[in-house]
Amino acid sequence: MANYKETLNLPRTEFPMKGNLAQREPDMIKYWDEMDLYRQIRERKKGRTMFILHDGPPYANGDIHLGHAINKILKDIIVKARGFSGYDAPYVPGWDCHGLPIELQVEKKVGKAGFRIDARSFRQKCREYVNKQVKRQKADFIRLGVTGDWERPYMTMDYGTEANIIRALGKMIDAGHMQKGFKPVYWCTDCGSALAEAEVEYEDRVSPQIDVRFRVVDQEDLNKRFGVDNGKITSVVIWTTTPWTLPANQGVAVHPDYDYVIVDDGEERLILAEALLGSSLHRWGIENYHISGRVKGRVLEHLQLHHPFYDRNVPVILAEHVTTEAGTGAVHTAPGHGLEDYVIGLEYQLPVDSPVDGAGVFLPDTPLVGGMHVNEANNAIIEIMRENGALLNVNKLEHSYPHCWRHKTPIIFRATPQWFFSMDTMGLRENALREIDKVKFTPAWGQQRIRGMVAERPDWCISRQRTWGTPITVFIHKQTGDLHPETSALIEGVAGMVEQEGIDAWFGLDVEKFLGEDAARYDKVTDTLDVWFDSGVTHFSVLANDERLRYPADLYLEGSDQHRGWFQSSLLTSVGMNNIAPYKSVLTHGFFVDAEGRKMSKSLGNTVEPQKVIKTLGADILRLWVAATDYRGEMSVSDEILKRIADAYRRIRNTARYLLANLDGFNPAADCVAEHELLDLDKWILAGAAKLQDRIIDLYERYEFHQIYQSLHQYCGVIMSSFYLDIIKDRMYTTQKNSTARRSAQTVMYHITESFVRWIAPILSFTADEIWRHIPGSRGDSVFLEDWYAGFPKVTTQDDKMWSFVIPLRDEITRELEKLRIAGAIGSSLDAEVEVYCNAEYRQLLEQLEDELRFVFITSYARVFDITSADDSTVNTPIDGIRIKAFASNHGKCVRCWHHREDVGKNSSHPELCGRCVENVDGSGEKRNHA
Repeated sequence: MANYKETLNLPRTEFPMKGNLAQREPDMIKYWDEMDLYRQIRERKKGRTMFILHDGPPYANGDIHLGHAINKILKDIIVKARGFSGYDAPYVPGWDCHGLPIELQVEKKVGKAGFRIDARSFRQKCREYVNKQVKRQKADFIRLGVTGDWERPYMTMDYGTEANIIRALGKMIDAGHMQKGFKPVYWCTDCGSALAEAEVEYEDRVSPQIDVRFRVVDQEDLNKRFGVDNGKITSVVIWTTTPWTLPANQGVAVHPDYDYVIVDDGEERLILAEALLGSSLHRWGIENYHISGRVKGRVLEHLQLHHPFYDRNVPVILAEHVTTEAGTGAVHTAPGHGLEDYVIGLEYQLPVDSPVDGAGVFLPDTPLVGGMHVNEANNAIIEIMRENGALLNVNKLEHSYPHCWRHKTPIIFRATPQWFFSMDTMGLRENALREIDKVKFTPAWGQQRIRGMVAERPDWCISRQRTWGTPITVFIHKQTGDLHPETSALIEGVAGMVEQEGIDAWFGLDVEKFLGEDAARYDKVTDTLDVWFDSGVTHFSVLANDERLRYPADLYLEGSDQHRGWFQSSLLTSVGMNNIAPYKSVLTHGFFVDAEGRKMSKSLGNTVEPQKVIKTLGADILRLWVAATDYRGEMSVSDEILKRIADAYRRIRNTARYLLANLDGFNPAADCVAEHELLDLDKWILAGAAKLQDRIIDLYERYEFHQIYQSLHQYCGVIMSSFYLDIIKDRMYTTQKNSTARRSAQTVMYHITESFVRWIAPILSFTADEIWRHIPGSRGDSVFLEDWYAGFPKVTTQDDKMWSFVIPLRDEITRELEKLRIAGAIGSSLDAEVEVYCNAEYRQLLEQLEDELRFVFITSYARVFDITSADDSTVNTPIDGIRIKAFASNHGKCVRCWHHREDVGKNSSHPELCGRCVENVDGSGEKRNHA
């Protein structure tokens, strides 16, 4: 028996079957670093149209989690895809560096500023802490395969950035947006500071709910308003879940258009909204009563009431914010402890009393509760009113209540002197809403989400009482509180100093030297800026002032919680400074949950750490999971899900490996076959690849990454592996090395590999550049220096209908062959012959392939007959007009190609070969036209 193995063109490649990503990826990172890949990309793309994705800065505190990984991978996919589309798409990563969480971490180590350590040294310790955190996070982001200018990131604590933050504040002041006010703000007693709206989250809490009598002062006045005559004691009843705010009460609000009734239970009279009568009486346990009067709320305006435990009178006022969702329809109003109360209080000129300090403790001179924490005061006030008869009812209520997002503790509303950006004084709200309508949001619902938030949000409290933060660099008059008339020039002067020395330049400023004779009349403000302002003005401090970037950005991309955070702070400041949005489009992603849709938590044991995934499976698996998951909703992840992603990755990798292995010895400069010489199947698959590339590019530009994953998965598993590559295997192995038939397939595989490696590169960055090194032909150092593949031959094919029909037919034949194999009649499909009985239309399609139809079905023979000649031995198929018959071949088996053919043994020189193998071994080679 002759050894014909050496006559076969067996595939060969050094591209390994196993990815071993966890071990191989760090070597790729080192390679990228040594070649200075990011700089090379920038040089290659220089002068092209720019695409700017502005990086929302992660907070420089703690190791990265899966949310960070999702965010950075999505950004990297987009930036790389835009690079392939020919854009100059730089990526400048950033970090948010100031603020309370960092202060708290440093306090744990060195103590509070001003106690065990001076403020300047404390700020230096904060800088050192941030630098360590940035270094750790940066290493993890690079390990994810994220390409960017990691040597020159922006940080909000950079001296130049701090200076520009101060300049941005100056621009907002110049535009008239900043005001000082004694307004109620979210206040965390643990932070000891005001909170931004984005720093507040809502959690369930059990609070006391009380109904309180506010006794009417002038009974005759009340009777006239209701048109009744009764001498019983009458009270307006309020309902509240914050008894501690009653010391600051200055009025009782009713809705002008609601009906209010007097309820007489025989002993006293109670006034409340008629719509809440049933629920209130049930809560109070009153069954026997009658209504002795009814008026609209507006009739009660200015009615005087006794405060429930202080010796003062308070008025009834009218307010549209009163609802009938709960309570009594009469709302206790404390302008120092609620924004709506504050607004309506201004209208009625009510005092703004806020007798609670920053730790949540009543000021010492507060009657009855001085020195008590607000939580302690709740019970004390309830007991006081129980004793004096003002308490009508008390109970417990579980309800949603604002909490500090850092400490997870309930916050209070507290009026303090703070700096605000007014939403309406200079039209900031109106202009922001106008700009929102010009921005493209992905998903589209994001537009209405942020629109609603901006439409309803209160003025932005921008001041904080912290040590580690960008200062509010203004001087205010000691008597009037007005800003210095030269504020703009002074801010620029301070910014210049900060540019050289950092924020310490302000905190250590010699006011007398800086202001001269004005120093005696002006005070230096010591508050710091809300950190959301720091990051919110990066459109100015970074985009507009960094030669690598430009303003406005094409895209902002963050989690969906940033509609109330960074997207909004960026929008308001950009509109406030320049009257335009800082972004042309906004993309948001959801958050990750486990396979059952539960939030990740250590207590549940369902957390997935990106570092662990990288160490076990590799970063490309994590990247593929991000791409495969529809980021617009919750993103499910678990070990099992990642295992399935790893299986999909292997299919992609094996497809690439098969292509590379069959390009062994192929020189694209010399061996490519001209378009008119390509076989029919090769033309068809090549035309399909060109169409798929158009689709993939479109999906990248529309950020539909999960559809790219699905397209690639289907292409590798069905179109390539199960169909095209399966069919051409015989041709690749058995035809002569330099035959047109083999070179035709290699030409196609070369073009597909060149395009395929680019398709996957934004997602599977490590794998793509590994593939890139093994593709034959001259090429650059990295796939990321390229554009989308433009080398597809412009083939014309008339065979779309035929191949579209052949694919499902082949599946039906494969099913019949599997039955024969299970029954033991055949070992492989080449041990069989198949007959297809079909109508005239299908017969005409299949007969185009002639004897090469057998290569499509991978059987030794494939014959086509008219369906009228089908007998009972044929099998019906789901394809209307098609019956098939498969059976074991009784012809001799060729030892070289394994086909069973009648002509095996006909050639005496090669008695073990079929006729075509003899031709391929000793002759001029077989001729192929179709497959």
